[in-house]
Amino acid sequence: MDSATFGITSYYSPHFNNNNNKLTSPNHTTRLRLPLFKPVNFDIHPSSPPISISTNPRSTFSCSAVTVTPVTSANSKLQTLAAEFNSISEPIDRVKRLIQCASQLPQLDESLRVPANRVMGCTAQVWLDVRMDSDGTMRFLADSDSEITKGFCSCLISVLDGATPEEVLGMKTEDLGDLNVAGLHGTKVDSRVNTWHNVLVSMQKRTKALVAEREGKPVGEVFPSLVITAEGIGAKGSFAEAQARFLFPDDAKVQELASLLKDRQVGIVAHFYMDPEVQGVLTSAQKLWPHIHISDSLVMADSAVSMAKAGCKFIAVLGVDFMSENVRAILDQAGFPEVGAYRMSDEQIGCSLADAASSPAYTSYLSEASNSSPSLHVVYINTSLETKAHAHELVPTITCTSSNVVQTILQAFAEVPNLNVWYGPDSYMGANIVELFQQMTFMTDEEIAKIHPEHTRNSINSLLPRLHYFQDGTCIVHHLFGHEVVEKIKDMYCDAFLTAHFEVPGEMFSLAMEAKRRGMGVVGSTQNILDFIKSRVQEALDRNVDDHLQFVLGTESGMVTSIVAAVRQLLCSSESSSRTGKISVEIVFPVSSDSVTRVSQKSDDGLNVSVIPGVASGEGCSLHGGCASCPYMKMNSLTSLLKVLTSLPLGKDGLTQYEAGRFSLLTPKGKLIADVGCEPILHMRHYQATKKLPEKLVYQMLGTAKC
Repeated sequence: MDSATFGITSYYSPHFNNNNNKLTSPNHTTRLRLPLFKPVNFDIHPSSPPISISTNPRSTFSCSAVTVTPVTSANSKLQTLAAEFNSISEPIDRVKRLIQCASQLPQLDESLRVPANRVMGCTAQVWLDVRMDSDGTMRFLADSDSEITKGFCSCLISVLDGATPEEVLGMKTEDLGDLNVAGLHGTKVDSRVNTWHNVLVSMQKRTKALVAEREGKPVGEVFPSLVITAEGIGAKGSFAEAQARFLFPDDAKVQELASLLKDRQVGIVAHFYMDPEVQGVLTSAQKLWPHIHISDSLVMADSAVSMAKAGCKFIAVLGVDFMSENVRAILDQAGFPEVGAYRMSDEQIGCSLADAASSPAYTSYLSEASNSSPSLHVVYINTSLETKAHAHELVPTITCTSSNVVQTILQAFAEVPNLNVWYGPDSYMGANIVELFQQMTFMTDEEIAKIHPEHTRNSINSLLPRLHYFQDGTCIVHHLFGHEVVEKIKDMYCDAFLTAHFEVPGEMFSLAMEAKRRGMGVVGSTQNILDFIKSRVQEALDRNVDDHLQFVLGTESGMVTSIVAAVRQLLCSSESSSRTGKISVEIVFPVSSDSVTRVSQKSDDGLNVSVIPGVASGEGCSLHGGCASCPYMKMNSLTSLLKVLTSLPLGKDGLTQYEAGRFSLLTPKGKLIADVGCEPILHMRHYQATKKLPEKLVYQMLGTAKC
């Protein structure tokens, strides 16, 4: 993560060697207070005005001729720095200026170049040391193994060293936008911008901690987390311990499951949010039986079809009911009606989102949509087949996922003039989409084109009044990523990598989007989150230095099983074993303090384990955020799975309540629900393959016939 500018400051006052005017670093036990610095001679671009140097005993200095000035505020220093940098018109001169200043930054003592002082998110290694003087002012030291990043850090230090905590905490990342860092040869713009932001955020986090310490306030209780290394896994906190307990299951259970699956020719498709005990066994069993797939809801049905093609006679679906419905319907559509599909409970396995889309309120919402033309209903895949079918007969409908919803909506607006788009049922996702589009109105046309080539600022402004979303549908898990969780992330994890599902409330969404803008976050689907974590871990491995990566998991806690498996595979690969750098990866569960029941239950092996909220023990989820565990998903128990497997094939007559039945019901227009409900899914598949809406759907929106 490199960038450019100039200006140097340190809370350890630098001094000049009288013989050559070279800057050296004093002993760290001594703080020099010099009344005036000798001039430093650099070949400065003639268009650049001199950078002032203060007589402030905290020793603010810079890279050009000396001018004595009074102490100024951090904001004034920032404005001066921005003006000075913007006066340099040639990119190569900015690079020269930056490197000149980087060479004068006092060398950081080796004792401070430790992982605890590393700034996360930087391509280069960056170390930051933060202290508070006895008078309450802040002092900063920084260093990097990249000269550009080193000079870049010196800019921030020149502005904030000697500032009050209020000034440090009051500076926003957007305040750095006036520091024009574009045009540096050989450096990615995003990476340069990220340097400003990530170092500033790290300064602010450590400043908050020092202020709290000075005021005698207790340090906040950290979130539970799992720390993954090539050597093993460590758990911090009872919630993490409960998760970790199932990551390495009993070999006998794994062998039993794999043998049953092979003998009965059963494939398993499971969602990322599955119970951790079940996921642990499934992940281990994958090595013995290939027809086990854990993914988000979109891929589950596709995987079931692949398993049917490979010879599986039955598919066990570990998810909520709309997922087993989709698997059944897609198997039928693909020509495998003889392949059985089974759910994991004889009771309804619900979903708050799917239920919201089946409500009278949602029917009224679609009726309103049907009264405006042209209209398109973009329905979230996490809804029942019946909902999709009934909706499609009211309003032309296309299914979406959390990873493709933005592109789907933008494509629809691009293809159909004056279109009205009606999104549902997830209210948080709908509000987040609107917020995202509103942010796009402040982008340049070039930036918007990178998101979608057929849109400009004008087109985004024009579509916003015609974008609607349902106001009363939420996921009960993501709903709980609220105020309590967000405030703790801001205070204690603002410099960590932040992941968030598109379904989280707006406050969490905004926080994750800010992190995403500086390369420190991702907002999207469960698969997007997994891919982001894997890519950051691979980047750290490629740098081949000691590093600690911390990720805040802004989605259902069951996701961690797949994350641990993927990270362990990267850390323990043959290529990784030849590297000398030691990487640790910490997965933080942003749960509220009440997210785990205070009552410990004794497990089969005699251990006392705090219970993860679920069907059997769902108490303890805070109204302000952080249950992090879906009680519906936890209905898919290992006991239920084994019951289904042992009953197949001879005892399948006793599994009537477990079978994912076919929809024999008809829509109001007399068509099969299974056929009509699959059509919006097929429309989405067409869009994914061609990046265009299918002609049939466009004709339906325009109100003309198309077979």
